[in-house]
This record gives sequence, structure tokens and C-alpha cells, in this order.
Amino acid sequence: MHKNDTMSSIKNLQPSQVWDYFYQITQIPRPSKKEEKIVQYLVNFATMHGLEYQKDSIGNVVIRKPATPGKEKSPGVILQSHVDMVCEKNEGTAFNFDTDPIQTYIEDGWVKAKGTTLGGDDGIGVATQLAVLAADNLVHGPLECLFTVDEETGLSGAFALEKGMLNGTMLLNLDSEDWGELCIGCAGGVDSVVTFTYSPEDAPAGYFSAQIRVSGLKGGHSGGDIHRGLGNANKILNRFLYQQMQQTDVRLADFNGGNLRNAIAREATAVVLVPMAYKENLRAALNIFASELEDEYYIVEPNLSIEISSCDAAEKVLDKETQEKLVQALYACPHGVIAMSKEIEGLTETSTNLASVKFTSSQTIEVVTSQRSSIGSAKNDIAAMVRSVFTLAGATVRNTDGYPGWKPNRNSQALAVVEETFKALYDHPPVVNATHGGL
Repeated sequence: MHKNDTMSSIKNLQPSQVWDYFYQITQIPRPSKKEEKIVQYLVNFATMHGLEYQKDSIGNVVIRKPATPGKEKSPGVILQSHVDMVCEKNEGTAFNFDTDPIQTYIEDGWVKAKGTTLGGDDGIGVATQLAVLAADNLVHGPLECLFTVDEETGLSGAFALEKGMLNGTMLLNLDSEDWGELCIGCAGGVDSVVTFTYSPEDAPAGYFSAQIRVSGLKGGHSGGDIHRGLGNANKILNRFLYQQMQQTDVRLADFNGGNLRNAIAREATAVVLVPMAYKENLRAALNIFASELEDEYYIVEPNLSIEISSCDAAEKVLDKETQEKLVQALYACPHGVIAMSKEIEGLTETSTNLASVKFTSSQTIEVVTSQRSSIGSAKNDIAAMVRSVFTLAGATVRNTDGYPGWKPNRNSQALAVVEETFKALYDHPPVVNATHGGL
């Protein structure tokens, strides 16, 4: 096989039936929320093979294959994947994901797409299920193949799955990222969104206005990176504000830190006012604070930067009572790993992320935090802890609906079978792990 082969060459890969179905799938446009064509393809497949199928109102499809003779009493197994794909293309690539087929090729042993995303997530899972359903030489118990829609933009297909669609007792999700790894658990999550209301006051006369900026942090995902002990810009900036409020009359005009709820804040800025006589003391204190924090974080955050600069004089400031409550609450709000897994060594079980702090209007401040745990009760507990901190500070707190966790079970019967089968096929055991991200 040459380094660059033709579009159809992926059909020559082994196992041939899997790759043939994958090729067919690449020819069907299937953006998230526009999966009508791939859903119809699945219905036609079931009809052509004489298999029972069911489609719910949102577009999820289940295709059922009866057990081979003698295996009717075996536990029912569900194979699951999602049919939508991420639709991204390179700049300058002329491509319409609503109508055009993906152009595949092979390069350096990898199946790729010309100028666009491939859709291997999770087209290869869909193709594997179809190959299993079409095979006439497999011995199996009752089998159900579940194909869900709209996974990439929020798991809405899985969340909306209608009751009564599934009968099996074991489910294997075929949406993996790394070959040779079996994932047996994930975190559930919930957001706690905090709102402070305040009365803006005129900025006091004779005060120096300055902008304090924390930057240069790595950031990272609040699931996959929370255990690394990375710096949180919101916590660092607020720590300095708290310290200075013990030294002089600091007035806060603005606080803007972090963005996404599932990201560790990389940058944060605040506009503060201090008495003119304290101007040089503020700069000196900032230099000392920056030096201390650089020493604390020099291994994990070598590019941490904490700077102060003069800025236009602020006209309005936060009232003193709300400022005190905000800064105290942000200081007290937990951030980072709360508990490690007792089941999987090195896995974060429970965590919380102080994601963002924003002055959203002239009279409101919004703080967004995100809690995760593979154990439902622990997730609820850390969310309640965060709620209590901000409730004591007089803020209102609302929680999003969230999503459930999946507690690892190293003694799972299904896991034992998959491990044994993998080792028999590849002469080495698979890696068994779990993730603190949401699945």
C-alpha cells in the first residue's frame, strides 16, 4: 500500500466488513442535530437484514439480533455508539458537511480525511456494530445495538432515550479514544452558579486606580487536569485582594476571571482602588506576592505572571459589604481535588473547579463553579459545600441538572470477559482505567 492511497482503499483494510461499513458511513452526511440520513441508513440496514428495530422520537435507533440457538438464556448485551460527528474543516477547504461525502485516504498507517474531520468518532463504533449485526458466524446471546444521536453537542440523544428501548443487562460503549484501553468509570458533574447583587457606589476621591492581572497559567480541563495541582487565576488573584484588604482600604471596581465552566481559569484581572498614599505599598506588596507565588508554582506553572499597571480612574466601585462577602467567599470556596478513588489508583474521584468570576452588569456578579465525582452522593456533597459557602455570603445559588457518574467496578463480569478476550487476541492484557471527565 502506498503512502497516499485512493479514497476507496480503506475498504481493503481488515477486518474487511468493518471497514466496508465505515466507508459507507463516511459517504453519509451526519452533522450533530442533522442525522436524518444516517438514521434512515440504519433503518434500511435493519430491514434489509430482517432484524427488528425501534426508533424513538429524537432519532435514536435500536437494532436487535436474536441469540444464536442454545444461547437464548445468556445475558443480553448492548453495544452502543453515536452516529453524529464533529464537523471541522481546514481553512480554504471547500466542503459542505450537510451534503458532501468525507474523502478518506491512508497515510503512514492512519486513515485520514482530506481537509476535514474524519468522523472516526464514532463512525468506527457504528461500523463495528453493523459488522456484528451482519455477521452469520458469531455465537452470541440476545444482542441489541443502540445508535444515539447528537452526542457531540451535549449527549442529548442519550439523555432523551425513550424508556423501554433496551432489554439487555450489559452495555459496551464503543466510543473509546485510545486503542488497548478499557474505561470502566467516569465522573458525573453539576454546575453551581452563584449570583451576588450589589449597589454600586461612587469611587472615593483621592484613590489610585490599578489593574492587577494574573496570566501565563496552563489552564486545562477541570476533569482531566484537576489532579495536576495547576494554578487557578481566580484563586490567585482573589488571594492577593484578600491580603490587601487586611492592610488598607481597598475598593474593587471589577473582577473578570476564567471563561468555560469545565476549564481551569488561566487568566484573571481586577481593577482596584487604594488610597493614593498606599500606591507604592501596593506595588511593593504585589512584587512580594508574585515572588511567593512563583516559588509555590515554579514546577507546575513556570510561566505564571502577576502584574500591576495603572488604568483609567474607575467611576464606580462595589459596595463595601458585598465586596467583603465576595472576597471572603471566593477565598473559602474549595477548588481542586477533594478525594481520590479507592478503586482505581491515581484516579480523581471528587473535585470542584472555581471556573469563572464576572461582573456581569452594573449590579450583579456571577461566579460559576463545577463539581465532579464518580459517586453521586459525593458529587452532591461537594456541590452542597460550595452552596453553603456562598449562601453564608448572602448570594443566591442555583444548580444545573448535571449528569450522572459511573462508579468503577473492577469486579464486573463483563470486564472480566472483555479482558480475557483481548488478551487471547493480542497476547497482552488491556489497560483498564477510568476518567474524571464526563462520558
